[in-house]
Amino acid sequence: SFTFIINEEEKCKDKTPFLVLLISTTAAELLHRDAIRKTWGNEAAVPGVDIVRLFLLGIGTKGANEDVLLTESEQYHDIIQQDFLDTYNNLTLKTLMGMRWVASYCSGTRFAMKTDSDVFVNTMYLIKELLRPLPPPTQNYFTGHLMQGHSPIRSKASKWYISEEEFPGNRYHPFCSGTGYVFSGDLAAKIVDASLMIKYIHLEDVYVGFCLNAKGVEIVPPPHHSLFNIYKVPFSPCVYNKIITSHHIQPHEHVLYWETLQEKTH
Repeated sequence: SFTFIINEEEKCKDKTPFLVLLISTTAAELLHRDAIRKTWGNEAAVPGVDIVRLFLLGIGTKGANEDVLLTESEQYHDIIQQDFLDTYNNLTLKTLMGMRWVASYCSGTRFAMKTDSDVFVNTMYLIKELLRPLPPPTQNYFTGHLMQGHSPIRSKASKWYISEEEFPGNRYHPFCSGTGYVFSGDLAAKIVDASLMIKYIHLEDVYVGFCLNAKGVEIVPPPHHSLFNIYKVPFSPCVYNKIITSHHIQPHEHVLYWETLQEKTH
């Protein structure tokens, strides 16, 4: 297991949040973080709802300045970091760090969401339309962009290539795209627990699917298939008012989209 270099163990000491946002990022993505802090990831984004925002990091591979990061952490108190190398192949470790943090320091949260810093999340819609209507003791709840019946990709040219050695099977369990999935707080500990038994796979979303399967948790398909989007949805307020995620978002777009939505909330 890895050790926290930066931790925020007090975040939930005096509150039980409704939602914890776990946002996967790298040290270099400072502009993304700043854009998210003042837009959809603002902890006051949804009036009357307690939100906790955390950015998830490993340790920099090249030229990442830990001092700069520590300064940022002291300013915002929204960064957690463990001592694994921050690489594509370690994304599963990053997600497990987030799960472990929720299980250890914020286990009372009603819901959590894991997403990435290049994803736009309509937190208002997520909470009001998807999560608020759910009955209070919602447990074993996991939803997002459902991937079903997928097989491992053996072509080395693919971003999602996986070797026979790493995963010999020919079928994945159902999983949700790592661009954004939402789950009830109780699942963080169950996923961490399952991870102790399940062989590591670097594809973090696939891996979480294996953990859910091991715990007998069935993924709930979202009420509409267009809520969680793994591609970039062309921006318009009407459309963005009724989605939860859109991918491949630049820092200035986080700001532009969110501010436009604030003006056009009907």
